[in-house]
Amino acid sequence: MGRDMHPNAVLVIGLGRFGSTLAESLQRLGHDVVAVDTDRGLVQEWSGTLSHVVEADATSEVALRQLGADGFNRAVVSIGVDIEASLLATGTLLDLGVPEVWAKAITRQHGRILERIGASHVVYPERDAGERVAHLLSGRLIDFVEFDKGFAVAKLRAPGSICGATMDVARPRTRFGVTVVGVKRPGTEFTHVVADTVLDRDDLIIVTGHTDEVERFAATTGARPA
Repeated sequence: MGRDMHPNAVLVIGLGRFGSTLAESLQRLGHDVVAVDTDRGLVQEWSGTLSHVVEADATSEVALRQLGADGFNRAVVSIGVDIEASLLATGTLLDLGVPEVWAKAITRQHGRILERIGASHVVYPERDAGERVAHLLSGRLIDFVEFDKGFAVAKLRAPGSICGATMDVARPRTRFGVTVVGVKRPGTEFTHVVADTVLDRDDLIIVTGHTDEVERFAATTGARPA
């Protein structure tokens, strides 16, 4: 099956809350998704929503070969509480030569083992969601997404520290280590920020940068304009 799939196809192993949400979202975004689970009930439940749902043991190399797992460029192991099954499935996918294997971890120790056996990316859904909520609860950020290695994208009200001057004068990159990439003025849509853009305190902005720098930048909300 895998060898005949589109290059953007993703193999998702495990149809728990995280895996099913991921598979459904990927399919909605236009990816071909093959979802695998050992639970017949879950397979039946999602067969009406997902294009390809298979009941199989993803810890078995034979089963994965029959699914054509070695023909996928990306796979996600989203097995829940069974750490042994998670490690076996991840290791088997790596042995089959899948170039990019993402894996869900339920503890830091689990995540460290996944990293050691070669998982490309380790995801901590509960921790990551908790960190995002914590940033939003701070009141300074309207939305916040953190990516690998502490890189974040955030939406917030324009801090006074960069308002009232063009971007080449305000110099957010030099002063705070963040890049302002978009602005939304009241009653308008988001547009790109350019060197001569002048921000106002009522503007919403999108910024990118390392997480700690985005946090420090957001803390300047009450600062005077540049």
